[in-house]
Amino acid sequence: MRDLNFELKLMCRRNRDGSYATQRDRERVLDLVANQLQELGYRYMAAASLKPKHVESLVQRWQAEGLAVGTIKNRMAELRWWAEKIAKQNVIARDNSHYGIENRKYVTNVSKARELSGAELGRITDPYTAMSLRLQAAFGLRREESIKIRPEWADRGNMLALKDTWTKGGRAREIPIRNDEQRQVLDEAKSLAGRGSLIPADRSYVDQLRRFEHQCAAAGVHRIHGHRHQYAQVRYRELTGWSAPAAGGPRSKDLSPEQREVDRQARLTVSLELGHGRAVIAGVYLGR
Repeated sequence: MRDLNFELKLMCRRNRDGSYATQRDRERVLDLVANQLQELGYRYMAAASLKPKHVESLVQRWQAEGLAVGTIKNRMAELRWWAEKIAKQNVIARDNSHYGIENRKYVTNVSKARELSGAELGRITDPYTAMSLRLQAAFGLRREESIKIRPEWADRGNMLALKDTWTKGGRAREIPIRNDEQRQVLDEAKSLAGRGSLIPADRSYVDQLRRFEHQCAAAGVHRIHGHRHQYAQVRYRELTGWSAPAAGGPRSKDLSPEQREVDRQARLTVSLELGHGRAVIAGVYLGR
């Protein structure tokens, strides 16, 4: 293990700030940051050697990758935590706007949904990556969930069960299996993975994540979070009978009282199926 990865891991273990899930996510982010700094050419770093140029290089990389504003802000929070622990808070600007990071927009009526095409899948050469992408599209899974999932264990007949250790925030959940397409994708995933996950036996999660990222970049498959937006909008239409505002449907303010109640229940269902604790987050995917 490289020195920086090891030092940051020790720092996390010695400073257990926040909940268990927060601690786990922080350690994961900082491990990723250490790897990316090495890839950016900053070798032989120690935890105490964090400098403004390191932060700027990371932000530029994240922006070039097209990461969501919320993801970048979360990573910036962990960088500030690191800087605080080494008493170098001034290494990072107080305002994210200094780096050109926009304010997070929770609700817009511009659809970010994208469908996974057969042509895209045809350019993916790793069967595990291809299957993870198909599960994302079919069930609205996050990237990590689609890689760590053990399809045989997750298949509960009419439900797809996700373990807390696979999910963001450690929230286990169930997603209904509603149609033949989902059943077919899940059965094929089970056939590929056997009793294991969609991480090959000779690889770690980090190894497979890097392979996934490389495969998607090489195949031109970008904005994969759009698969969750697509799932949310299709699911909303099933539950309400009309399209979501982001997909050209009526605005919430234009609904009748009866329709608003249907809308409220649908948003709650979609939010839970996507793994969010707050129904209001459904607006990110559905619009208002």
